Order: sequence, then structure tokens, then C-alpha cells
Amino acid sequence: MKFPVVGLGLTVLVFSLSNCAPSDVDMPEPSEGAALFNQNCSACHGENADPTTRELSVGAPDLRHIGTRNKGVFPRAAMLSQIDGYGRGRVGEEQMPEFGALLEGDLLPIEVEGIFTPTPRPLAALLAYLEDIQR
Repeated sequence: MKFPVVGLGLTVLVFSLSNCAPSDVDMPEPSEGAALFNQNCSACHGENADPTTRELSVGAPDLRHIGTRNKGVFPRAAMLSQIDGYGRGRVGEEQMPEFGALLEGDLLPIEVEGIFTPTPRPLAALLAYLEDIQR
């Protein structure tokens, strides 16, 4: 008797998850990320990610060539980690501050390496923008 109950439970779970597909979610457009970028990142990376318009001379990388520097692949997981502060490797917090406000907001399912990861909307918007500006 235990197996039919478990089977029914799995059927209900699969059905309910299929109704929450990522395609049903209002995902941010790159323009939303561009506005956040220009508010939070342009002092070091330049207005609209154009390094010639930087306000500070801190040697921040040109973010329009992330994919090029990564053998033609945009590294979504690494970018999310770098922006939210979890990816402190080569770049320390003295060079790139953490932006706590980007960790707030509705969670959206962002695909990272084949897995949908709950990601705050502002962070997802920045990711969409950075992917969009790659050359």
C-alpha cells in the first residue's frame, strides 16, 4: 500500500513542478541589468561597460570581452559568484566591493551549468546584461 501513495505523491510533485517552469517566469531584460550596471559598476568599468568612460583608474577589466577571455564561453557561475561576492579569488574586496542590494529581491530560476539556480532578480538582470554585451 505504501508504493501507490508514493507514486501518487511523485506524480503530484512532477505535475506541480511542471507548472512552475522557468519559461513562465518574468525574466529580466538586459536593459534592466544595464540600469543596475550604470548605477553600481560604471565608476570602475565605465558607463555601459565602456572602459574609456571610467571615473576611477583601478584597472577593472573590460566586461565586454568576458567570453573571449574564457575561450568563447560566458562563465555564468563565475560571473554570478564574482558579482555577489562569493567568488573572491583573483579580485579581492579592496578592488571590487560586494553589492548587498543585488542579493535582495525575488528569486528567479537562472540556468547555470544545466541546473536552475534561485537567483535574486537584480543579480539575474546584471547577468543578462553582461551576456548581452559580449563581443
